[in-house]
Amino acid sequence: MSTPALRVGRRNIVGTAGLALFSFTMLISLACSSPPEANTPVPTERPIVTEPVARSGQDIFASICSACHGLQGQGQPDWHIPKEDGTLPAPPLNGDGHTWHHGDGFLYRVVREGGKFQEDPDLLPNFKSAMPAFGAQLSHEEIVAVISYIKEWWGGKTGRGLNIVEAQAIKSSNDPFPDG
Repeated sequence: MSTPALRVGRRNIVGTAGLALFSFTMLISLACSSPPEANTPVPTERPIVTEPVARSGQDIFASICSACHGLQGQGQPDWHIPKEDGTLPAPPLNGDGHTWHHGDGFLYRVVREGGKFQEDPDLLPNFKSAMPAFGAQLSHEEIVAVISYIKEWWGGKTGRGLNIVEAQAIKSSNDPFPDG
C-alpha cells in the first residue's frame, strides 16, 4: 500500500514524463518537416484591409462598457439603489447581478437602444436607467460579440438554485438575438 506522498510523487513523475514525451514529439515533428521553398516570396508590406475589421467582444467591453460596469464586469457599488437623480448605478454583468435573468434579445436591445427603452412609468414607476444607447456606434455583430463576451464570465455560477448559463439559454430560446 502506498502513502499519499508517494502517490502524489508518482503523479508528478507521470505528468512530467508525459510533458517530456509531448515536447519531444513536437520537436521531432518540426525537425522532420520540410523547409519552405526557396522561391516562396516573403511579403514585405502589410496587406491592405479594405473592409472594417470587427472588434472582439473583449475589446469592445474594455473600450466602452468597462467605464461604468468595471473591467471585470463587477458593476458599481449599490447598483440596485437609485442615486439622487433617480437613475440606477451600472449593474454587475459578471453573473453576480440580474443580467442573466434576461434573454439575448433583451440584452441586445439594452445595448442598442440604451436603458430608456425599458422605462415604463405604468409598469415600473421608479425605474430610471442611465444606460446610454450604443446602436449608432456598434454594428449588429459587435453588439452580439460584446454580449457573448459578458456571458463568458458566468461560467459555473448559480442563481436561485439554477446554473445561470443554462437558465439564460432557456430564456434566450424565447428571446433570441434579432437577425442582423
